[in-house]
Amino acid sequence: MAAAAAGAVALHAAGPHARAEAARDAPPPLRLSGVLPAWVAPGVPVSLSGWTAAREPVLLLADGRVLARARSGRFGAFRLRFAAPEAPRRYRLTVGDGGRTVRAGVLVVRPVVLEAVGDITFGEQVGPSLERYGAAYPWRHVARTLRGADITTGNLETSVSARGVAAVKQYVFRGPPAALRPVGALAGFDVLTLANNHAVDYGRDALRDTVAAVRAAGMQTIGAGADSLLARRPAIVDAGGLRVALLGYSDVNPAGFTAGAGVPGTARADPAAIAADVRAARRRADVVVCFFHWGVELHARPDGRQRQLADTCLNAGASVVLGAHPHVFGPVTHVGHVLVAWTLGNFVFPSSGATAHTGILRVELDRRGVRSYRVIPVAIDGFTPRPGGR
Repeated sequence: MAAAAAGAVALHAAGPHARAEAARDAPPPLRLSGVLPAWVAPGVPVSLSGWTAAREPVLLLADGRVLARARSGRFGAFRLRFAAPEAPRRYRLTVGDGGRTVRAGVLVVRPVVLEAVGDITFGEQVGPSLERYGAAYPWRHVARTLRGADITTGNLETSVSARGVAAVKQYVFRGPPAALRPVGALAGFDVLTLANNHAVDYGRDALRDTVAAVRAAGMQTIGAGADSLLARRPAIVDAGGLRVALLGYSDVNPAGFTAGAGVPGTARADPAAIAADVRAARRRADVVVCFFHWGVELHARPDGRQRQLADTCLNAGASVVLGAHPHVFGPVTHVGHVLVAWTLGNFVFPSSGATAHTGILRVELDRRGVRSYRVIPVAIDGFTPRPGGR
């Protein structure tokens, strides 16, 4: 200790030139650049960069355990690359280069939460009620739950347009663009599937209007578009560094509804096309979700055709398959890291009896696919969903 003090006194006595030379010989400070993301999903790649002395070994520690190693370059720059830990929690990170350490912050790791619901319409008595009570009226009991998810999706089973002539069929649904605003802004929906047997109820121009109205309300569309390629195009959402691709298909196709080359419409549930789409989406995203309009009305259990289409998606690399059309909430099959919700039932849709008992499917995701799920019970009062009551 006395020797160190004597050295310091000698250095001070040596004058400014000696002190400057000693400063040049001192190792550069250990510094970090950038900031950690607010949170990440388990398994998502993360990196930290900084500077230290040249050719220096650098360690990243999470709560004292080594998470990544690197060596600085010839000018001292380094980058630590690592996968976020699998266990969801808060990790205190530090970076060390041998004798020194700096705090890197807290890394929050948690699964991505996907919430999915069934049929949403502005037709029948829904439209007049929205005009009377406001477009936010049907969402008032469920908006907080839905917007709390990282990704929220549902089946928009209606045309949204003032144009067109009603198709010749038993039921036709449509509503105004204003009805969509609270779907995104209040209830927090990110993606709506238009692949169903009502999206083209008022013709192809009205379908174009519907796509435009959904996007103007801040949401993405899947399952329909200006031609077959656009109808099959995925929506991609990034949450916690996890890229999730969603695709939509209809297996219930009234005449004139299906998209073609240069022809607006919905994406037909063709197994070969679906397999190709899922494989292509998997190259761009960590997790792929397929949303189908399929099955038989009021039948909760899947038939052979539904099983075939689900297998097609899963075999091609999808992790989640969602279903709609039967108007009743059905079983959920969860095996390993994949899940199939065979029918999500009604949501904002005139309902009574069995069709009024539905739910919000809540799925936790990471890079491997599905971690877990639960169903939040929902009862529909007229056409307004309320948590509870299953």
